[in-house]
Amino acid sequence: MLARSVRAARALSRFYEEDLAVTLSRHRETSLETFALDLFRGVVTDVPAYRAFLERQGVDPEGVQSLAAFSSLPVTTKENYQRAFSLGELCRGGSLDGSDFFALSSGSTGEPAAWPRFVSDEIGTAMRFEQVLRDSFGADRRRTLGVICFALGSWVGGMYTTFACRHVAAKGYPLTLVTPGNNKLEIVRAVRALGSDFEQVVLFGYPPFLKEVIDFGRGEGLDWARCRTGFVCAGEVFSEEWRTLVCERLGGSDPLRQTASLYGTADGGVLANETPLSIRIRRLLAERPELAHALFGQARLPTLCQYDPLHRYFECEGDELVFSGDGGVPLVRYKILDRGGILPFEQMLDFLATNGLDPFHDFTDDDRLSVRRLPFVYVFGRSNFALSFFGANVYPENIAIGLEQPDVASHVTGKFVMQTRLDDDQNPELEIVVELAPGTEATVGLAASVAASVRSALLRLNSEFRSYTPEARRTPAIRLLTAGDPGYFPPGVKHRYTRF
Repeated sequence: MLARSVRAARALSRFYEEDLAVTLSRHRETSLETFALDLFRGVVTDVPAYRAFLERQGVDPEGVQSLAAFSSLPVTTKENYQRAFSLGELCRGGSLDGSDFFALSSGSTGEPAAWPRFVSDEIGTAMRFEQVLRDSFGADRRRTLGVICFALGSWVGGMYTTFACRHVAAKGYPLTLVTPGNNKLEIVRAVRALGSDFEQVVLFGYPPFLKEVIDFGRGEGLDWARCRTGFVCAGEVFSEEWRTLVCERLGGSDPLRQTASLYGTADGGVLANETPLSIRIRRLLAERPELAHALFGQARLPTLCQYDPLHRYFECEGDELVFSGDGGVPLVRYKILDRGGILPFEQMLDFLATNGLDPFHDFTDDDRLSVRRLPFVYVFGRSNFALSFFGANVYPENIAIGLEQPDVASHVTGKFVMQTRLDDDQNPELEIVVELAPGTEATVGLAASVAASVRSALLRLNSEFRSYTPEARRTPAIRLLTAGDPGYFPPGVKHRYTRF
């Protein structure tokens, strides 16, 4: 226990004392092979679950002596690794004694997955927040009020953001936090009471909820522009049109210096973050969908971030992301079920230059100082058909149970498609297209019954949905279609329950 405390104190001291630029330059001094192999050997030595996992897979750890050998290791997943061993076996030393906190994530059945952590495990994530606050908001030199708008409690977003940002404040940043959670009235009350005492306000939360907060505040007469308000969000892919609209409603017009998005999960903390450069690149590609398709393989835009490969080392297995990194539960080649890819820094800049795009056009001197020569990761979303809604993962299993209830089941086949759509004011709505049983007619009353049943199942089974989604957005929009509808339920075709 004492050794753990000493290691944590040293790690925290190094974070507090070391300049961000020095920290982010380490990847040029340490090879990725050294990082990956050191992590692998440490996990093999210290983590009973990983040793057992390799044995089950028939892998001899002594044969892993190169980055190529590391990259051929079997991937770990929540199913074959995290849920296959006890929590203690997943930790260093085979014990929970090295942890002081649990983060919970809601799974497909509502059964939470637990991720043990210790205070020193927050340092990597704190660095991501420091990078965002310094490079995008100048919070190293501006008195900043950080408003935590994520749900508080056992879910990872609110508490982890608070912990990480307090480390940044302790490092000497003029940053002060307030934690109203996902309560719109309390958020507006806090900003109204405190905002004028600071040079800027930064809201932290899920994209659609932040928009609701901003619209609610405007309705209550809060002048967001007077508070010089920006936001940091996570959890969902959003359009550049959405970013522009929300910036305008905050009374600003500078998305590069007023907004940022994080790529984070309960499994690995914050894995990557938007930067002024990545935002500029994404906005350029939004105007050139053919180039976005050439670069990402799809015309629609993914979230585009930069990452420190010595914090989270990314690889790709097909079109899915795999990462490795230390933590309360160290993870080696962990498949997080996100679709996406990685691009080296120089490859990205070469692609843009070849196509006549200059991402540094009108960059200020401060902007150029914020440019970090870090690789890019792009993320489309979950590959397991989960849909993100207000930051909550909505799973097909949740919807299916709602359709299986006695007062609904006889009227539907059980097939459905869930998707999100935006109304004219860019507010998201969860829509579920449901296939009617043969001979059943669509009625307003039946649609209302299906909506109520699905809502009840979501609230009962999915703790993230229950905690993150505002009351007014919890009832899905139901569209009832006849059996075999060619657009959604074509016969003889493998059915997909989610459309992104």
